[in-house]
Amino acid sequence: MAARIEHLVTSGTFSLDGGTWDVDNNVWIVGDDSEAVVIDAAHDAEAVAKALGGRRLVAVVSTHAHDDHVGAAPALAERTGAPVLLHPDDLPLWRQTHPDRAPDGELADGQRIPVAGVELTVLHTPGHAPGAVCLYAPELNTVFTGDTLFQGGPGATGRSFSDFPTIVESIRTKLLTLPPETVVRTGHGDTTTIGAEAPHLQEWIDRGH
Repeated sequence: MAARIEHLVTSGTFSLDGGTWDVDNNVWIVGDDSEAVVIDAAHDAEAVAKALGGRRLVAVVSTHAHDDHVGAAPALAERTGAPVLLHPDDLPLWRQTHPDRAPDGELADGQRIPVAGVELTVLHTPGHAPGAVCLYAPELNTVFTGDTLFQGGPGATGRSFSDFPTIVESIRTKLLTLPPETVVRTGHGDTTTIGAEAPHLQEWIDRGH
């Protein structure tokens, strides 16, 4: 059975710097009928576990450690025995949500995560958060961008641990170099493509978000 991409939307809150907002998050499941990887265990471990069914969970991969993206990660790991993986630069953010439970493993730029006959390549894309990563799956013509790149531009950089010039450089060097037909599956909202977003790089820089 070939690898496929499944999509789940979970709802909850995002809190940082003293504010709290209601958010809907995209949870992505990459796998086949026997095994899968979850990208961003957001809000609801039970809903994600239900979507997995009886499949073996290879890993819970966190694109970054904002609480809306990692809130359900420990609970999902506990249910499935899968490791939670996070880039170490995001540990300060992780500890704000889970002070008593560390991630199980680290993500590094260029690392490959095999699942169901395909590979997810880790691209370190700091800016929205220091340890933000994207996951590129060329066999699936897809990059999972978390909150680094959305339909319409870069992720937010107005809060702690974020930086606008850094996110623009990450997008320019790590994402816009991918084939233009690559589908961009984001942490919130609608899917886009690299080709649709690439022409707007200078606009984002001029706008300064």
